[in-house]
Amino acid sequence: MTDAIQAALDAASSFVWGPFFLIPLLLVVGVYLTVRLRGLQFRVLVHALWLALVRRNEKSGEGDISHYQALSTALAATVGVGNIAGAALAIGVGGPGALFWMWVTGLLGMATKYAEALLGVKYRRPDSKGEMSGGPMFYLRHGLAERFGAGSAGAGSGCCWDSCSRCSVRSPRSASAT
Repeated sequence: MTDAIQAALDAASSFVWGPFFLIPLLLVVGVYLTVRLRGLQFRVLVHALWLALVRRNEKSGEGDISHYQALSTALAATVGVGNIAGAALAIGVGGPGALFWMWVTGLLGMATKYAEALLGVKYRRPDSKGEMSGGPMFYLRHGLAERFGAGSAGAGSGCCWDSCSRCSVRSPRSASAT
């Protein structure tokens, strides 16, 4: 029984995380958000960089970290070493055409990243220490609950947890250390 469940979960995971569902889904969502936000990532990029890097009025505003710290954290979480190595591997295997598709996906992904950051800020909550906490678990729990009810919030949070738990990859080096 558990082998059948594991096989079904593996098949679903292979489909969802495979190239025939995930990549088209990312591109379609990126195009949808770009159209819906009227090309926000192109219209206000210079102004957003100016606000974050040049005019940093850190005295006013709520929150625990500065604008620059928020930008640095978001970039560190987005770029990472895996993306740097992945880009080199993609160009090596796929040739120069891979670079074009990385740029297209990156430009469309800016709208997706904006929507994710906006929802994270909108649905953030103070924790028990009074510090602000936010992110996917918060906007799935609070945003979906406001719009569709508590059951959808639990399902969305469960999907987020499942997706995040699949991101922890064990390397052969760490497996031999245990």
